[in-house]
Amino acid sequence: MTVLIIGGSGFLGTELVRQATEAGVAAAATFASGPGSASGVAWHPLDVQDPAGVARVFDEVAPSVVVNASSGESDWAVTADGAIRVALAAVERGCRLVHVSSDAVFSGAHVRYDESWLPDPITPYGAAKAAAETAVRLLVPDAVVARTSLIVGHGRSVHERMVHALVAGTRDGVLFTDDIRCPVHLEDLAAALWEIALSDASGVFHLAGPDALTRYDLGVLIAERDGLEGSRLPAGRRADIALPGALDVRLDGRATQERLRTRLRGAYEFLRADGPSQRAVGDAGAE
Repeated sequence: MTVLIIGGSGFLGTELVRQATEAGVAAAATFASGPGSASGVAWHPLDVQDPAGVARVFDEVAPSVVVNASSGESDWAVTADGAIRVALAAVERGCRLVHVSSDAVFSGAHVRYDESWLPDPITPYGAAKAAAETAVRLLVPDAVVARTSLIVGHGRSVHERMVHALVAGTRDGVLFTDDIRCPVHLEDLAAALWEIALSDASGVFHLAGPDALTRYDLGVLIAERDGLEGSRLPAGRRADIALPGALDVRLDGRATQERLRTRLRGAYEFLRADGPSQRAVGDAGAE
């Protein structure tokens, strides 16, 4: 069995590659600008906007399982159209597909969203992610759509780096006290994705932590973990500057968690004990 990670040099993709190779799973991964540093992995340059390039990588790798962890942010050609090209290539070759999506597909009007909620995006990024979800579920009926939230892990996430820069005064900005999400640890998320990918599960999964935090409160926890002065973090309200996007989106993943052996920890837990979760891809399997 060979697995293919689309976006393998990204933040989540790097962890997916690490866990796969540590478990002895044959892995290939794609990159947009430069390959990752993991050894024992076949790296392939790929622009998902290029249909011929997508076909070439699939044919060269001949994967059994594909995890699409790529993201072009609000670039529709990458985030929506690119995901559709990956889905088409997967269905044409009979590959199992896991598509990583985001809580950005929701408007926040209902605050708490379980796996049954349909997307109602209010940003370009959310709309692109929602379009990709819809196409994946129509083109590949047995695919997995895995929605997640803010990803945090070992100081490398955009949220953790922002906290350090704000405390150091090397960047301007504030952390919002009215913008609420359900952060998830990088290792937990990757382990859950592999557990699902290597099973026969299908449908929508919500992979987020159980704790709902404002971005400011999350920043304070990160600062405390890293020995920084959380009191130096500037606070503000997103509503006061009319920045587009949902204010309060809480992914309800209780139904997903009941199907998984991988436990998705809350931010209060993993930020006070941020160490390796010691999970193995080879032990994965959803019910």
